Amino acid sequence: MQILPKSPTVKNPPEQFTGDVWLDVIASPKEADQQAVVGRVRFAPCARTAWHSHERGQTLHVTEGVALLGQRDGTVLEVHPGQTVYTAPGEEHWHGATPEDFMEHLAVTENGDDPALTTTWLEHVTDADYHRP
Repeated sequence: MQILPKSPTVKNPPEQFTGDVWLDVIASPKEADQQAVVGRVRFAPCARTAWHSHERGQTLHVTEGVALLGQRDGTVLEVHPGQTVYTAPGEEHWHGATPEDFMEHLAVTENGDDPALTTTWLEHVTDADYHRP
């Protein structure tokens, strides 16, 4: 057993995010057969990911604020603190904060066969998609 050093907080890149979004990696593979990555992700008001999908799916657990999660059919879910959402492998989606408040979630992702290709990043979410009722 060991206490691991804290990874530095990083600001997520504008190529994949709209607005200010910060990531703290909590857990990552330590052994050859491990694949789970856990991150604490904090979004400023109106901040959001670009459209994307994950090779092996993703689980999000909201810890603060209200998360908005968009689906390709136009549905936007509101997810509250304590709620968890699972996104299936290959499902295109986005997530972010409401216009009024900060939002924080824990993201659990399983690395793909090539960890660099675990997430497929697509186009930015338009304001029209973000502001759907």
